[in-house]
Amino acid sequence: MPVEVDEFEVADPADAWIGAGFSVDSAVGTSGICRIGGVRIRLLGRERGTGIVGWSLRGLPSDDSIHDLDGIPTVGSDGIASTPAGHANGVTAIDHVVLLSPDLGRTVESLAAVGLEPRRERDGELGGRPIRQIFYRVGEVIVEVVGSPDTAGSGPSKLWGITYVVADIDATAAFFGDRTAPVRDAVQPGRRITTLRHHEFGMSVRTAMISARR
Repeated sequence: MPVEVDEFEVADPADAWIGAGFSVDSAVGTSGICRIGGVRIRLLGRERGTGIVGWSLRGLPSDDSIHDLDGIPTVGSDGIASTPAGHANGVTAIDHVVLLSPDLGRTVESLAAVGLEPRRERDGELGGRPIRQIFYRVGEVIVEVVGSPDTAGSGPSKLWGITYVVADIDATAAFFGDRTAPVRDAVQPGRRITTLRHHEFGMSVRTAMISARR
């Protein structure tokens, strides 16, 4: 079975996501669960800190030997994909999640150990510094690993932000009003993107919305 994302664990309260136009189901032991495409986002509240604090993956080795992937808390799952929910903000699926790596070589080795191989790479620039992006397909979700091509540091990798596919990028921008950046052309040809001022909703996960692939 190929490795697939089942859930992301996010240390946010449900009301922050509801305020941002996401539908959230109540669930025992959590602040709520947000179903986006076939992926669940489990909202844990501020007791767990901030941001994306872990994930669960289908298709991992069944011997329970994996508890993290390059420092990211990880659990195996045998759950089935979720049933998609409708969202007032127009979100239909998760396009990609950004994984920040202090050591690209180490991260690539960690992902390869569970059977994940890169689909493509590109070099770019962020804040005047060179970066390398390495892309993986993990079920419905693209994992975009980002790090320095020239230097390696210590410390864990972390899941940094999520970009969602929306049905109508202009309608989504209108829904958010002045709490989203102007819609612009995305790096991917033929697609358009906007970034959400997530802190204004009380969300701790960096968030962007992108139009669907043609």
